[in-house]
Amino acid sequence: MTDASTIHHAHEAVPSASVAPIYLDDLKVGDRFKSGEHAMDEAQIKAFAAQFDPQPFHLDDAAARGTLFGGLAASGWHTASITMRLQVTSGLPIAGGIVGAGGELAWPRPTRATDVLHVVSEVTSIAPSKSKPDRGMVTVRSETRNQHGDVLQVATVRIVVPRRIVAGQAVAE
Repeated sequence: MTDASTIHHAHEAVPSASVAPIYLDDLKVGDRFKSGEHAMDEAQIKAFAAQFDPQPFHLDDAAARGTLFGGLAASGWHTASITMRLQVTSGLPIAGGIVGAGGELAWPRPTRATDVLHVVSEVTSIAPSKSKPDRGMVTVRSETRNQHGDVLQVATVRIVVPRRIVAGQAVAE
């Protein structure tokens, strides 16, 4: 991610009426967004795993020590879920919500019970729709990091972003 671009910081962990929604017309390649934080703990990791990914390395620290994780690790899907919550509540104020159209996920390091997560996202491409002038497709690369800056998840996703509407028509660029 580039350091020369604008970073939009979030200071709240819940949606705020004071944050103006962002439309396709407001975005430019290189825009960056930083979410609020989420503190992990063992109880969250085990509860998520018990319901959605019941593998020993997500449920039991002693059992996890004998695996490639070397200790209790959150499910990658748990990390992805927290990433989504952070994006929705404090990281990416897209008008109308974050509507995904596909993407890729990678987990270069496990998420641990002592991690405090935040997400840093960067707009990497913007393509106004040719057939639907009220929207466009934006590609965003997001890194979910812990308190030490270690990258635990990388998500590159395409999202549908609405354009500003004036008198029932999309604004021309």
